[in-house]
Amino acid sequence: MKPATINHEFQQKDNNRRLAVKQPPITTKKRASSMYQNFKIHLENQLSEIKEAGLYKNERVITSPQGAAIKVAEGGDVLNFCANNYLGLSNDKRLIEAAKKALDERGYGMSSVRFICGTQDLHKKLEKAIAHFFGTEDTILYAACFDANGGVFEPLLTSEDAIISDALNHASIIDGVRLCKAQRYRYANADMADLEEQLKKAQSQRFRLIVTDGVFSMDGNVAPLDKIYALAEKYNAMVMVDESHSAGVVGKTGRGVTELYNLRGKIEILTGTLGKAFGGAIGGFTTGKQEIIDMLRQRSRPYLFSNSIPPMVAAAGIEMFNIMDTTNELQESLHSNTEYFVKRMQEAGFDIKPTQSAICAVMLYDAKLSQTVAARLQEEGIYVTGFYYPVVPKGEARIRVQISAAHKKEQLDKCIDAFTKVGKELDIIK
Repeated sequence: MKPATINHEFQQKDNNRRLAVKQPPITTKKRASSMYQNFKIHLENQLSEIKEAGLYKNERVITSPQGAAIKVAEGGDVLNFCANNYLGLSNDKRLIEAAKKALDERGYGMSSVRFICGTQDLHKKLEKAIAHFFGTEDTILYAACFDANGGVFEPLLTSEDAIISDALNHASIIDGVRLCKAQRYRYANADMADLEEQLKKAQSQRFRLIVTDGVFSMDGNVAPLDKIYALAEKYNAMVMVDESHSAGVVGKTGRGVTELYNLRGKIEILTGTLGKAFGGAIGGFTTGKQEIIDMLRQRSRPYLFSNSIPPMVAAAGIEMFNIMDTTNELQESLHSNTEYFVKRMQEAGFDIKPTQSAICAVMLYDAKLSQTVAARLQEEGIYVTGFYYPVVPKGEARIRVQISAAHKKEQLDKCIDAFTKVGKELDIIK
């Protein structure tokens, strides 16, 4: 009797288990469906509020290669003044040929992260070329500079340390700092008195790292790196600079803010991108002191868990740095174009933020107005974008004009004339 009772109890439990697996509660599906319907309404309400505030972002479609003149799906042929194509290399034949050759010889993709089986000699050559260009000791490649900034702080600093960050640093720096347990201090944009105050507060921490953009992407101003470096020396801190909008642009030979302030090779950490002046494709990097790069190879999560950049991108990057080492012609054209454009726009009466870069912020202050101006300019054959909250602070809306070495003088004149025409129509200038 006893064995039969045990067997009956076991069989009953097994039947109950099978029944539970085969027939899940009906309320689960209803609850999931109801949950998304509520969430959908929540998102729709938020999206409506964004549209009503004039903050909704519409993506425009380009149907040609990137360049000074492009084709767009709506509007046809336009002059492009809103790309990060500072040196006009996005469609450069030399880079295209280098990429084609690598595609034939090294394949399409790596299908792996670096430390498993995803590194070719092209990646190592590109890292050396970047270090040579900036005068640093070594370089580590990432899929994007967002990953470089996201992966630089956490492996190097702990809760015993301090990060002192400029208030207008790029979102990728902000997100990277959030992933790190270091104590956080923030100073007003390029305000050296405030930076010094924050450094004083951070003296109790073990290691201190000052972090700044080289060029602040929304305003176009260059960080006062000479003064930052002096304060770092005074208060025993290290320095990190994001050169994304300054590399290839700032300095006589385009080697960035470290060249501009004669600090080449003296800054501990530089980050940057291949996606702007350096060809405009994809890929980011951190370059600097050897031990820092070595540690990032061991512990930087975006590096350890992301595929290597495609071989063709690495090959084009190598070719680009070969061009940079051969001539300064592109930088000279860019600097001349920028100086001409800013001077003419100021003479027309536009409110232009001071700039030492290829970024010209035409201040409009109102978000809806910035979109209206951008739309009208496209009708005039000028391709620009209005920037507004949350990309810039509320009440600081603008058109960010980005100059390229590829722009011809007649194209600059056409842009200035279009701005003047639209500006007068909308009572922005007299």
